[in-house]
Parts: sequence; C-alpha cells; structure tokens
Amino acid sequence: MTQKFKSEFLNVMQERGFIYQCSDLDGLDAKLMEGTQSAYVGFDATAQSLHVGNLINIMMLKWFQETGHKPITLMGGGTSKIGDPSFKDEQRKLLSDDDIETNMRHIRETCFDQFLTYGEGANDALMVNNDDWLADLNYLSFLRDYGRYFTINRMIGFESVKQRLDRESPLTLLEFNYMVMQGYDFVELHKRYGTSIQMGGSDQWGNIINGVDLGHKAHRQNLFAFTTSLLTTPDGKKMGKTENGAVWLNKDMLSPYDYYQFWRNVDDAMVSEMLRKFTMLPMDEIAKLEALQGQDVNEAKKVLAFEATKLCHGEQAAVESAETARQTFEQGMSAEGLPTIEVNDPQMTLIDLLIQSGLVDSKGAARRLIEGGGARVNDDQIMDVNAMCDITDGFKLSSGKKKHVLVKVI
Repeated sequence: MTQKFKSEFLNVMQERGFIYQCSDLDGLDAKLMEGTQSAYVGFDATAQSLHVGNLINIMMLKWFQETGHKPITLMGGGTSKIGDPSFKDEQRKLLSDDDIETNMRHIRETCFDQFLTYGEGANDALMVNNDDWLADLNYLSFLRDYGRYFTINRMIGFESVKQRLDRESPLTLLEFNYMVMQGYDFVELHKRYGTSIQMGGSDQWGNIINGVDLGHKAHRQNLFAFTTSLLTTPDGKKMGKTENGAVWLNKDMLSPYDYYQFWRNVDDAMVSEMLRKFTMLPMDEIAKLEALQGQDVNEAKKVLAFEATKLCHGEQAAVESAETARQTFEQGMSAEGLPTIEVNDPQMTLIDLLIQSGLVDSKGAARRLIEGGGARVNDDQIMDVNAMCDITDGFKLSSGKKKHVLVKVI
C-alpha cells in the first residue's frame, strides 16, 4: 500500500521511486513540515566530473530544492585525501591538494550549476568542503571526544567492509578512518547549518547511519538517514561507474551528443524508472509514455534522452543532439554534431582508426567488429581487416548502428 506523506518532498520521492531506506520516515515527514530544512549529499572529488551514477543523488537534491528546502552539496576535500573503501577491491590512488581543488572547481561548474540554484536565499543551494573542519582536527582530542562511539565490531559488520575482508583485500587504517570522518561530517554540518538529513545511495547506508548514531550519542542531535537504490542495468550491474568508461556529466569529457545517446539507448525495461527519476516531467505525462508498447517505446526513449540532456547540458544542446540523432539514424546522413576525432595522417588502417576513435579498445576487438560486418565508413560496410582508409576529405566511422564518430585530418 502506498503511504501518503504530509510533506511534498517525500510524496515526490515515493511517486518517482526514490525511497529505499530511511532511519525514521514518520519522523522525517514531521521534520519537513516544520519549515525549510537542509539536507546534504557527500561527493568525493576524485575526478574532474561526476558521472551518471551520481546523478540520482543530484536529482534528489534538485527535488529537495524544488519542494522548498535547502540542498547542500558537501565536497569531500578532506575525505578525498583518504578514499572511500565502499565495495572497492583496492585502495584508491591518493590525490594531491591541488588535484582535489581542481576537481572540486570543475565539479561545481559542470555538474551542479545546471541542476541547482546557488545563492544566499533560504532554500538556495550551498556547497561546502569538509576539509574546512577535518584539516584542523586535533587527533588526540578527536579520538577522546568521538572515538569511543565507534566500535570495531560494528564497523567490520558493514557490507562494504565485509566484502573487502572476504576477498582478503587489504583494508588500511587510513581507509577505515573514512567512515569515522564521514560520520563526523554529519555532526559538523548540523552544528554549522542545522542540517538534519543526509541522503545518498544505498551503498552509503552504513556510513550515513554512523553519522546519525554519532550525532545522537555525542550531542543528542536528531538526525535522519535517507537512501535511494543505485542505478543498475537489468542484469544488476552498476551504471555510470564502469572501469572502461564512465558516462560523465562534464561535456568536455563526454559530448552532449554521446550523453543523449546513452539515454536514447537504455534498455526498454528501464525507460519507466529513468523517466521518473531523471526528468522533471509531470507524472501524468510520464504515465502516457509508460503506456507505449513495442516500437513505440522508442518515442519514450527520445523524450527521456531529450529531457535528461536538457537538464545536464541545456535545451540548445538537447535540440542539437536530437537533430543529429534524427539525421544520422532516420536519414542516414553524416551529420555535424557527432563526436569528432582529428588525425595527423591522411592514410590509416581501418583497425588503427577504430582504436584511435575509441569505438573499440584493442586490435582484436577491431578485427572481430570488421569480420562481423559492424565496421562502416559513411554507412558502407567494410569487411576487409587489412583495409586502408583515405581520410583526406573526412568521413563518418561507425561501429554497428549506434556508435559513430566523424574522422578528420588536422
């Protein structure tokens, strides 16, 4: 049975399928009815962009602001120096202070400014850096004041830690401190901004609950944990966080057209969930799109791709991406707007071009693609693995029907 909440935010979260776990739904509902509240999500600055896997948290913050509350984006300038061990096989590479500062600046400019409104108003978004308080902590004082609230027994029981130990992967004291630091972040944000809600993906539940418990035990703070399920493919794989290539939100790391194509090519079974979670379309419009069957589902995918691209890159980029896709797939044209690579040599082997373009990642994969009939130049199938390409005038290079790049000579 669907629960009816008093607060608009929780009703939106429920109808769009965001709610996975909450430490106290009724208490959170009552808290949200007291007036404007602040909630935060933590993001580590380990790259110059966030990716689609982070987008579900950004959308929760966006809806939090849309329903009259104040979203806080907590950048892990301090915790990025350590690294989150959650579900990792090995310790993360440690970053320099300059790398972290650069990453945070790019993330703010390319991943948050499009989705949230920052300013000085009551419900304007705020970005903070946990290095502001973590860097100056006195270690002995911190251990005395807060170390007694963390038990090793409980910490090794968290699923993320258990998986590392079960695989006999080294888990350093440095990484183990991550969950202590993240718990302290929640306490500190409550002190500074009155923040009583931390949101995140379901894999962060243990870390978030640490903060809820620490605030209650150390300062009698009334804090709430709220998580959503992770974005996964139908076979259960995490989306947006693959080792082979992330779907970045930064247009300099992934073109708006490729971003559009990611959404356009999602599995049919995921269209409904993605429309609900990654667009701002009204629910009645989404219901009409969810009712489409068979080939008509492609129309829903086009709407999904347009709306998701508009949110991340702006309406003009969405219009241009949709038109490029229309010309490429519906008219068979080599359209400007496709990702472009520039090469120095006007004569190259097809295998080398496929690798340099990023359409494949090895010579073996290139040969398999060519022999299987998936390699095309200006839509003409090329099945000779020794083929040479004249790039003087440029052309469209394709892998199958959905991946294309324009090749030009510098």
